[in-house]
Amino acid sequence: MVIPRPRPPRLIRPVREPATVPPPLTGAWAATDRRLDQVDLLPLPDGAVGPEDVLVDPAGRVISGDEDGRLWWWPVDAPAGTRPRLLAETGGRPLGIELDPSGEALVVCDAYRGLLRVTPDGAVRELTGTAPPVHLANNAAVARDGTVYFTDSSDRFPVSHWKRDLLEHRPNGRVLAHHPSGGRTEVVADGLYFPNGIALTPDESALMLVETTTHRLLRVELGGGVRVLADLPAYPDNLSAVGDGTYWIALPSPRVPIAERLLPHPRLRQLAALLPDVMQPQPRRYGLVALVDGAGTVRRTLHGPAGHYWMITGVRQHGDHLWLGSLIGPGVARVPLH
Repeated sequence: MVIPRPRPPRLIRPVREPATVPPPLTGAWAATDRRLDQVDLLPLPDGAVGPEDVLVDPAGRVISGDEDGRLWWWPVDAPAGTRPRLLAETGGRPLGIELDPSGEALVVCDAYRGLLRVTPDGAVRELTGTAPPVHLANNAAVARDGTVYFTDSSDRFPVSHWKRDLLEHRPNGRVLAHHPSGGRTEVVADGLYFPNGIALTPDESALMLVETTTHRLLRVELGGGVRVLADLPAYPDNLSAVGDGTYWIALPSPRVPIAERLLPHPRLRQLAALLPDVMQPQPRRYGLVALVDGAGTVRRTLHGPAGHYWMITGVRQHGDHLWLGSLIGPGVARVPLH
């Protein structure tokens, strides 16, 4: 089963914004630790690409998806080059992957099917579907009571045309909460600029959230209120909690100067969105992840300036290793932390 792909609007509706100057990767962001250019690669099957997120489950399986709608797994101790086994097929495009409180079933954000539950036998069940209010389910965080907080990145553009949303630069996204017990889904926060990675704070009173378009790290209080914690020098994607009050952020690309300079020029951005993809502003071929605390302070950054493994969109700490996913990569990657 393959879910029909929605057609994007042909024209974007850009708004005028002030230009920004991307800050240099200096200080806490300096490329002193370049271990991301020396990762172990665990490839997807031939021809498959796009393991956007990565999760390690209690059974010691490293789980990721691909752009053709399949979920795969590798043993956590598998040597580099190990091929995966098929877990399930969603027919859509799996993005964020989390565990439900049972520690067995997966909660999967599928860009074309909404929020899914995938059981160990590979059975797939829709929790929300893609009827309103869910349009582009992207990344999730699961509370101890089973509530699933997840980002709905854009109500205008499908994941296949995410660049158009960034060029439009409008607050087309929101955060939703799905309550499995009652089956209802409600809005937690809206008016967000391509909200992407999300994680719960240890006390579950707030969400740590990143916006890709505005390169911001936010704190969303579940009692109400949103606070900007940091303006990042790179575009953020998925986010994962370590469990000690710190969070890893996957950063697919440092900020692109030409894209930031185009912000005051809506008409030029509208024209750019009509160009072939190769002629539009492109992400940099650069590997980057960052560890931040609950105040948004950067604790550590890992770099891959040579771009051997890049467009990093997923990051997960398991023991003394980091596991990485990539929107366009040929497999998941593993790198030691020490």
